Amino acid sequence: MPITPRRFAAAILPTAAGNDGPALTHLTWPGVEELIGQIAEAIRNDGAPQTLVAILRGGAIPAVCLSHRLALRDARMVEITHTADDSTNAAKTPRPLVVNPASLGDLTGRDVLIVDDVAGTGDTLAAAARLAGDAGAGRVRTAVCVVNEDNWTGRLPAEATITYIGTTTRAWTVFPWEGHP
Repeated sequence: MPITPRRFAAAILPTAAGNDGPALTHLTWPGVEELIGQIAEAIRNDGAPQTLVAILRGGAIPAVCLSHRLALRDARMVEITHTADDSTNAAKTPRPLVVNPASLGDLTGRDVLIVDDVAGTGDTLAAAARLAGDAGAGRVRTAVCVVNEDNWTGRLPAEATITYIGTTTRAWTVFPWEGHP
């Protein structure tokens, strides 16, 4: 049975652009907890995965939180970067860069959930899904806390390619663990 992509609302604090630069969306800790709780409930309704894969670095915290809420012990990580640095509105690399794809291990026949904090272009999630498929995953689902609709460049809308979307914004998202003012 196909899964209907889901989108939820959360406690976000938009900051208008000003003299200091572009617009930012600040996601609060309570907002992150709310999103993860709603995403976890939707995942449980669709059937818990066997393996969770976090995209490092941003996806690590949401992935660990989801693994606890889903009582999922098989959690793995893969490093994929698509921004040149950690600055606000950082430039994108021409394509996602994968570091140590072997860290996924053997996923033969497994139901895999890939987790990231934010999806901009969708390229990083697509690269992770390809890696999971190459490692033998039988089913691949994806979850993100936030989709930045202004950066989305996928051929299809985000809702058609990401299984679980926490919320959307039209600004750079600052997560509480990033330490930005």
